[in-house]
Amino acid sequence: MSLHLFGIRHHGVGGARSLRRALQRLEPDCVLVEGPPDANDLLPLLADAGMSPPVALLLYAKDDPSRAVYYPFATFSPEFQAITYALDQKITVRFMDLPQSHQLAPEPVGAQRAAPQTEPDDIAADPLGWLAAAAGFSDGERYWEYLVEQRQNDHDVFTAIFEAMTALRLESKSLEPREALREAHMRQTIRKAQKDGFKKIAVVSGAWHSPALTLENSDAKADAKLLENLPKTMVSSTWIPWTYGRLARSSGYGAGITSPGWYAHLWELQDSSSRNVISHWLTKVAHLLRAEDLSASSASIIEAVRLAEALAALRSSPMPGLDEMNEVSRALFAWDSDLPLELIREKLILAETLGAVPDSTPTVPLVRDLESEQKRLRFKPDAVAKNVEFDLRTPNDLERSVLLHRLRLLGVPWGEVIGSSGKGTFKEAWRVQWQPEFAVRLIEAAMFGSSVLEAATQKVHEISSLTSHLPTLTGLLDDVLLSNLPNAAQLVLTRLEAAAAQDADINHLMMAVPPLARVQRYGSVRQFDSTMLQGVVSGLVLRICIGLPNTCASLSDEAAADLYPRILELHAAIASLEQPDLLEAWRNVLGVLAVQHGLHGLIAGRCVRLLLEAGLYTADDTAKRLSYVAGIATDPNEVAAWTDGFLRGSGLVLVHDDALFGVLDSWVQHLSPEAFIAILPLMRRTFSSFEPAERHDIGKKVQSPRQISASRATQDLNATRAEQVIPLIHQMLGIQP
Repeated sequence: MSLHLFGIRHHGVGGARSLRRALQRLEPDCVLVEGPPDANDLLPLLADAGMSPPVALLLYAKDDPSRAVYYPFATFSPEFQAITYALDQKITVRFMDLPQSHQLAPEPVGAQRAAPQTEPDDIAADPLGWLAAAAGFSDGERYWEYLVEQRQNDHDVFTAIFEAMTALRLESKSLEPREALREAHMRQTIRKAQKDGFKKIAVVSGAWHSPALTLENSDAKADAKLLENLPKTMVSSTWIPWTYGRLARSSGYGAGITSPGWYAHLWELQDSSSRNVISHWLTKVAHLLRAEDLSASSASIIEAVRLAEALAALRSSPMPGLDEMNEVSRALFAWDSDLPLELIREKLILAETLGAVPDSTPTVPLVRDLESEQKRLRFKPDAVAKNVEFDLRTPNDLERSVLLHRLRLLGVPWGEVIGSSGKGTFKEAWRVQWQPEFAVRLIEAAMFGSSVLEAATQKVHEISSLTSHLPTLTGLLDDVLLSNLPNAAQLVLTRLEAAAAQDADINHLMMAVPPLARVQRYGSVRQFDSTMLQGVVSGLVLRICIGLPNTCASLSDEAAADLYPRILELHAAIASLEQPDLLEAWRNVLGVLAVQHGLHGLIAGRCVRLLLEAGLYTADDTAKRLSYVAGIATDPNEVAAWTDGFLRGSGLVLVHDDALFGVLDSWVQHLSPEAFIAILPLMRRTFSSFEPAERHDIGKKVQSPRQISASRATQDLNATRAEQVIPLIHQMLGIQP
């Protein structure tokens, strides 16, 4: 029996190439790969024509799917090449790591197996980093790329890796309990393969583990003792599509790489010459930049190839690597700018790609139903974020919208509503992007039903039965409408009516009306009978109208700032209902608030503005109200708050209303220096919300206030009444007419 150890770096393209060649030379009769034995029955699927990496093994605890783990594979992953080699040659292939049935158990595996470490072991945490530092490299990935990925002669590469890791392990302080358990199980798996009669066993593991798997100086009984009575749980496993973005280190993946797109490029051209590899890459760069209307000529590509080769020669590298590619791209394509390089990084170096798994892959019925819906609606998931707009008047677009809303209810935010470029309620814009972790969320949601419709309906039933919070229920009803869940709508409405009758919090009532108004507005588009809501909405609005004046009394600055947007949302919602009796009741309340003594200026000013826009206040009424506030205010900040509430978000009223401008201008001019300094920050905040053109026009008016006053006086002059007082003036001044 012979044992052959191959220490690899996860997702290393050079290691994958060297490993495949080494296995072809060795011709083993058994291949053992670092991975979860719980998923051994899924290994044959990697040979299925429908399997398109990147993919990942997903293992999760049956009693709690949130306890899950992923094992990603790309085509250039050494483990993937080892498994597919064994499947192609029809030889035995097995995973050999510690089963996830132990690692996913609620009790931490290894917690009682060894004494805790007194200090962290830096070598074990980053062995490649230590080797890189010794060799004069900036980081482990650059060192590994030089040592393995760019290596032309791979005959001795695994021997060199084994010797380096052996030396590092001798210097390592200790081994974590969990790692000790993993290596013990790997050794036991190797021993079992020997007992099964295999004569030439290839063992593929992380480079750090390879020295511990030789079986020399190891005790089978000690390993068995260490693995006794481990905590255990039931697990399920499946293959799921993965993305290059999730293989990247920037995603938080511990074994991640910095450049999956570059590695995929190297794998595709592994049998090509160095010049062919770099010329193809730089051509991709040029095509990408041209698509963005950036200059990238054929002459620049030729010059970039030469420059990359020269840089590699100066650095004693066998071939140009990604560093050289980026440097020549910056010099010849990006004009020393970071922006084109960011585009190259996103589109080529990371190269976000979503893999695919065969239809025969085992999974839960909910996932199957979603896949069926995606095919039926021609709505394929994609790892690249993109914006889509649905016309809800067309059946296919409406059903796509419904599917996205149902998935959001299930905690799977495949899409996010971002508004619409069109007017009305027939357009709905989304930003959609599929994330691999949605697979776990779908498995978690499977407890609610076997189809997306059934699961979303049951999820709504659970939420509504567990809450009596009015804003939550109104938001939920909105979601039910958008998700087209008729069997859940009546239940939520019943719960909402009961909650509304018991809730005395005016703030809650105000928060409840806008979602319900949206429900009524969407009713005709989404084929929902909104008449059942009219009684609920009417009752809420009337209760708000009765209780709002008392709620608004004696507000602090913070409370007024919180109430301000709610009043605006409520005003817009009531206006959209097109119910004259409710609108009249609401405007009456605005009239009461506008003159309510002691009301915070922010709220009072906005109420006056809303009445002005409704035509219930004239410009003169508004100017008189501001004059009154300015006259009785004991603190200039009160007038500034009123002005802020009235003007926030629009300066047009000051531009076109000379009367109001005159009152405000006169008030500011008569402020003391101390009072002016006190109100300046608030006034600045108000004016900063105006459009630049509005601020410009107001500034021009400020430069000529007397002309405005004179114009105002001329407009208000009554010639007949003026003539009546002229004789009296003559008499008082002693002037003979």
